[in-house]
Amino acid sequence: MVVGLSAAALQGAPVVTEDVDLWFDNLSDPKLMQALVKVGAAYIPPFGYNPPMLGGAGSEPFDIAIRMNGLGEFAEEWKRALKIKVGRLWLKVLPLERILASKQAANRPKDLRVIPVLQNTLRTLQMKAKHRAKKSSATK
Repeated sequence: MVVGLSAAALQGAPVVTEDVDLWFDNLSDPKLMQALVKVGAAYIPPFGYNPPMLGGAGSEPFDIAIRMNGLGEFAEEWKRALKIKVGRLWLKVLPLERILASKQAANRPKDLRVIPVLQNTLRTLQMKAKHRAKKSSATK
């Protein structure tokens, strides 16, 4: 599932990020390993204080998230995930409300700086949805 600011950007938030954060339920899934090999990347398991990582030519823009501050377990968040089409692919993406909750819970300076942008984007999207619903019910 795509999480973090990449997921926020896919939902219309005017944010910039250097990487794409991916949250996996099972890092030992053979399908993940097959996909990594296909793009010339590899999974590097955690060691010492280092978290799990991706390495190799095809892995540069990607980071692994092993947990999300302030959120439920992966399976619970997966049920809430949005499906967004990017090119020919459909991606599961953490909803903006949940990204905001995670950024607030993380409470790091870089997260605190982006919270107002995410809040404004969320309000804008909610107002647009309300307007569409109102317009739709008026035409029935």
